Amino acid sequence: MATPHSGSSPALESLTASTSPWPIFWIASIAVFLVSIDSTVLFTAFGSLRAAFPAATPADLSWILNAYTIVYATMLIPAGGLADKHGRKHVFMFGVLLFLAASCACGAANGVAALILARIAQALGAALLTPASLSIILDAFPKEKRAVAVSLWGAIGGLAAAIGPSLGSYIVDAFGWPWAFYINLPLGAVSLWFGAARLRNVKGNAHTARFDIVGMLLLIAAVGSAAMAITQVHATAVSRLELALLCAVSLTAAAAFVLWARHTPAPLIELSLFAHRSYSAANLATLSFGVAFAMMFFAFFAYLTGIWHYSLPTAGLAVTPGPLMVVPTAILTGKIAAQTGHRPVLMLGSLLFAAGGIWLLLVPGTEPHYLTHWLPGLLLNGIGTGMVLPSLSGAAVSNLPPAHYAVGSAVNQATRQLGAAIGVAITVLYAGGPVLTRPDFLPLYWIQIGLALITCVSSMLVQTRDLRTR
Repeated sequence: MATPHSGSSPALESLTASTSPWPIFWIASIAVFLVSIDSTVLFTAFGSLRAAFPAATPADLSWILNAYTIVYATMLIPAGGLADKHGRKHVFMFGVLLFLAASCACGAANGVAALILARIAQALGAALLTPASLSIILDAFPKEKRAVAVSLWGAIGGLAAAIGPSLGSYIVDAFGWPWAFYINLPLGAVSLWFGAARLRNVKGNAHTARFDIVGMLLLIAAVGSAAMAITQVHATAVSRLELALLCAVSLTAAAAFVLWARHTPAPLIELSLFAHRSYSAANLATLSFGVAFAMMFFAFFAYLTGIWHYSLPTAGLAVTPGPLMVVPTAILTGKIAAQTGHRPVLMLGSLLFAAGGIWLLLVPGTEPHYLTHWLPGLLLNGIGTGMVLPSLSGAAVSNLPPAHYAVGSAVNQATRQLGAAIGVAITVLYAGGPVLTRPDFLPLYWIQIGLALITCVSSMLVQTRDLRTR
């Protein structure tokens, strides 16, 4: 993530002071809203994709989600540096344009392979525009108003996640899966049109750009091979030897990534960041919770449509109360974390998320009883998510030197995305088939509970309170 430019001229500062920054905020935030809503919409479209491409296996279809997630995660880290080097407006506009063009290609794809390739291009656009967007907002606002602007920028992502399930399910059900991508075009066009006229091409520190192509490829190989191995565990066409080879590739690529990062002068990830105990603990918690969150969200739709036989729009509406709890919970617990540190909020939120998994494990049956059997577990998961995800982002960088805020935040975001890729792979393994039974979901709930407890234990090592009392 890029840092705001501090070398503005007096004339430019005068112009900025006399012009409201809010139009610039909305131009930049519209694009981020599209990126955030795109992932949740696709969870609702998985069944439609399965029907549209009957020859594809669930493992094949999982790459429509995971190819995007893995590429997005690995590109987030260098993208902020690219915006600093080449100008935030230029990188932002190029990212939006690429995201929209790729969205068109996704909607027009006539096969799984073409759709996966288009999703990779979409991920590149999303990764370019996301850190550039925040940098543009930081540069537009005076220092004393940046905290409010950044909080609102983050809340917009939460709002997108909240309305994505209901909006996406209605659109996909009414118009078909291609419209999960075509809905990006109108708002994206607005962002492009006004961005061309209103945004300034501010540059930051060019030396912050780190484009470690070897590190990126090794990380993609490590996570991609692991995700592929997970989705193919039950595939009859894949032998045990081939699964073992995939696992070996993943482990070898991961080890090579660490060795490369230790010896290259400008690695994708500075391993010295993990010398900070709180940062290491927060990222471990981010990884485990990222896996659990993706599993939970994906499994919601599979259960409601596959076990309770809800229509897709009804399932989208039924899921919405959980995400709606995230933003108000995050605002409230953010104030608490500012006083007590992040540790108690993270631990309590993790336990609430585990309680949601226990509820879903024990209570809902094959007959739909939404208010009494589903909603309580959904709200527990929503409140737990609102306490954990935003707090992990803040806790990760709290102990880092200011010079490492940008890359430290980007690595933390990437860690969550990589966890999501693994979570999707696990969910597809157990609940990706066309015919589902309730026992198919029991391993998912046990894994969710276990990962939530790992998040809680990892959070015990997070120490941020002392920074606020010095």
